[in-house]
Amino acid sequence: MSPPPNQSPDPERSVARADGSVLPSISNAAARPSSPPIVLSIAGYDPSAGAGVLADLKTFAALGVYGMASITALTIQSTLGVRKVMGLDPGTVTETLECLAEDVCFDAIKVGMLGTEVVAASVIAWLEGQKGVPVVLDPVMKSSSGKDLLDSKGCEILRRAGLARADWITPNFAELAALTGEQVPTKREETEKIAQELHRMAADRGNPNLKIVVTGGHAKTPDDLLLVDGTFRWFPGEWVETRSTHGTGCTFSSALAAQIAWGDEAWDAVANAKSYVTGALRHAYPVGEGNGPLNHSWEKT
Repeated sequence: MSPPPNQSPDPERSVARADGSVLPSISNAAARPSSPPIVLSIAGYDPSAGAGVLADLKTFAALGVYGMASITALTIQSTLGVRKVMGLDPGTVTETLECLAEDVCFDAIKVGMLGTEVVAASVIAWLEGQKGVPVVLDPVMKSSSGKDLLDSKGCEILRRAGLARADWITPNFAELAALTGEQVPTKREETEKIAQELHRMAADRGNPNLKIVVTGGHAKTPDDLLLVDGTFRWFPGEWVETRSTHGTGCTFSSALAAQIAWGDEAWDAVANAKSYVTGALRHAYPVGEGNGPLNHSWEKT
């Protein structure tokens, strides 16, 4: 991706010092690092920073992409659970997205918590103008503590318009069941069958190329399933004994978006995102009195 015109480098530059003298000109290539991919998170705000846009931005930074964010909803929560959800004005969300898109070109977009029907409709309508930019949809519907994070009409928009626009979708077992109207799967064969049904729903909405990752992080055997081009592939997971599990789904989907922005093929993108999340769980440390956050910077620390 080429930088916008106002970011084009000068062939040479000189540096003025405080005493008025000037250092010799140096080549711009030696002075500036190359620009990383830009990934946008469209999600809710979690003040405990375990999930939502704050977790996404930490993940983006850890994986070397430049993160931007548009907040869809505010929450009152801590590691002990979600107390309240307040959706933002959809006009404000759209205006934010339009403002960012006028300035930069995105290499990938991650969509998480949308909060309300009107915000969901506004975001997906805006995404229609971002043709060619891969969209990773994390269909967030409930918090791990059981609080609704998207109203019922918003869930219907995900089933209809969300499936039509997304390039990737990353439901957990419960979200897969909610999207398709099926029972929560407990066996691999059931998971594959319901994932096929979700793919059929997307194809019926004009999107036969949707890639589906069913995340198994809540299961005792946390294996993930990828369905792409009619082929299933399971990614074995490692159970990590920790209570620092808040935001695993947000982190996985944002890590996946980062890997896609770097140009990973489907299999590698999922494997690398899963490996990153596993490390973040393994190296997590206690924060708060409830389910704490992952260690998003584990590779650096």
